[in-house]
Amino acid sequence: MIALGCDHGGYELKQEIIAYLKKEGLEYKDFGCDSTAAVDYPVYAKLVAKSILDGECEKGILICGTGIGISITANKFPGIRAALCTDCFCAEATRLHNDANVLALGGRVVGPGLAVKIVETFLNTPFSNEERHKNRIRQIEE
Repeated sequence: MIALGCDHGGYELKQEIIAYLKKEGLEYKDFGCDSTAAVDYPVYAKLVAKSILDGECEKGILICGTGIGISITANKFPGIRAALCTDCFCAEATRLHNDANVLALGGRVVGPGLAVKIVETFLNTPFSNEERHKNRIRQIEE
């Protein structure tokens, strides 16, 4: 299950991602927001992070205007490794090397076509499981 969350700056891009997830038959839980009316991104970052830490969801996708604030908030939770990605290379690398469990996107930065490709890359790239990367993740978590 994939957790989704956004603020008003990411609402429209979230709709594009939901359409992709539905087309692919991927299960998701939408934690909001539900419109372009102004809201505070920390609320949604916290809901998504908690759903992953509680085991309700496996991965998360967070979207705000830039992706910065929402990723900063998610990363305050031990065990969450949120990566702000603007291209497919970063999405692939963060899964391979960091075992990132949350993808952050900027709704005002990345267009819908690229965003869907980034999501696809993030969701379909496994963690490399290499010892050097596992060691680095342990250091992050200390």
